[in-house]
Amino acid sequence: MEFTIKTGTPEKLKTGSVVVGVFADGQLGGAAAALDKASKGKFAAILGRGDLEDKAGSLLAIHDLPGSACERVLAVGLGKRDEFGDKAWRDALAAVGKALASGPASDVAVCLADIPVPGRDIDWALQQLVRAIADGAYRFDATKGKDKDSKRRGAGKVVLLTGEKITASMEAAVQRGQAIAEGMALAKDLGNLPGNFCTPSYLADTAVALGKQYKLKVEVLDRDDMQKLGMGSLLSVARGSHQPPKFIVMHYKGGKSKDKPVVLVGKGITFDTGGISLKPGAEMDEMKFDMCGAASVLGTFKAIARMALPINVVGLIPATENMPGGSATKPGDVVTSMSGQTIEVLNTDAEGRLILCDALTYAERFKPACVVDIATLTGACVVALGKIPSGLLANDDALARELLDCGTVSGDRAWQLPLWDEYQELLKSNFADMGNIGGRFAGTITAACFLARFTKAYKWAHLDIAGTAWVSGDAKGATGRPVPLLAEFLIARSQGAPG
Repeated sequence: MEFTIKTGTPEKLKTGSVVVGVFADGQLGGAAAALDKASKGKFAAILGRGDLEDKAGSLLAIHDLPGSACERVLAVGLGKRDEFGDKAWRDALAAVGKALASGPASDVAVCLADIPVPGRDIDWALQQLVRAIADGAYRFDATKGKDKDSKRRGAGKVVLLTGEKITASMEAAVQRGQAIAEGMALAKDLGNLPGNFCTPSYLADTAVALGKQYKLKVEVLDRDDMQKLGMGSLLSVARGSHQPPKFIVMHYKGGKSKDKPVVLVGKGITFDTGGISLKPGAEMDEMKFDMCGAASVLGTFKAIARMALPINVVGLIPATENMPGGSATKPGDVVTSMSGQTIEVLNTDAEGRLILCDALTYAERFKPACVVDIATLTGACVVALGKIPSGLLANDDALARELLDCGTVSGDRAWQLPLWDEYQELLKSNFADMGNIGGRFAGTITAACFLARFTKAYKWAHLDIAGTAWVSGDAKGATGRPVPLLAEFLIARSQGAPG
């Protein structure tokens, strides 16, 4: 999908579709008013019939509108004017994105950027608009055979029409939106691939390919390398699998050489059976999504490379399957992490923290500005927060606030949970420095408390994306989250404006 931004009005555009926004009060402004004037009031009369619902995201297609050179006008509802804000705006964009993706293969003019969103500027609106439309066009058919849709549908070229003079910052906003959407698409592709396709080696190959495409330094450590580093915790998870584990290290160097990097750590369990602590069979197929933390790191790297952000970022991805087998780690086994701390494995299905802790220790060598890990870590997070925000815990409140604010700006929200020392008591073990679970209560918090024991050397935040990385049911698939949050976070950091 190709995006361009132009100054103009919609009535004379010879294009397949023109998209305009309409408030529920019937008062037309901007592009909608221009169309109404050109149609001598016909546009307002059609809207007045009540076929367009009052809620944000409702749609009405009007063909051959008098006075307009386009084939059809797509009116999108914005809800009530006095209730209009970020949510209504995103509801409208999501609806437009889906409509344009499933509509006829034609060029489109979208006249929404000029609609004032309270507290936001046009650059923000353009970035969100492009991201939503591009994301709406996403399709996954890599593993389909005869059912693969060979006929292209949906908009191919999208003109973003505005009444304002085009500035460099507006053009940059369009590029950012498209870059973030491309990063989300990569994360979705990786998440949606089944476990027999997306193995640890496949993740490593994807990272290497990104490195070649964008001239990034990429290192892939194998089992022997991890053994030499003392990554006994990570390797304990890999013992039951025939697939070799990989530890992926990516370097994006867009900042000054002396600038400390932000380190992103993504959980890469490419399939999680639970190991010896075997999961129930129902919905186990969705455990292919247990590598969405790794996918989000790869997607974010693609986005920041496309944007050429002036910042240094390191990506760390511990990747393995978690399988049962004759050599698999057993409940009650004690393993030694890279940090030297020992862990009693009380439940082999609490494996994500076991691979992350060695990656978090490895992160120390980069003397990072901060570290953010991303993981589909606990079902408890889904119970606590549902599937709307990601869970956030941190050892630094300023870093937590920074991520929360970037989540609000991007619409990829998170919610902070406490990381109090009192919860550490739940990880006590009679036979090791700690257990890998803390009992039935506060599972998301105790998982983060476990990770916190390996992050004392730097500022650190943990994003539990178990509820947000994918959706189930008829719409089952990866969401690409939290690529938008991470991208917004790195954009702000690259501009010297954390928080």
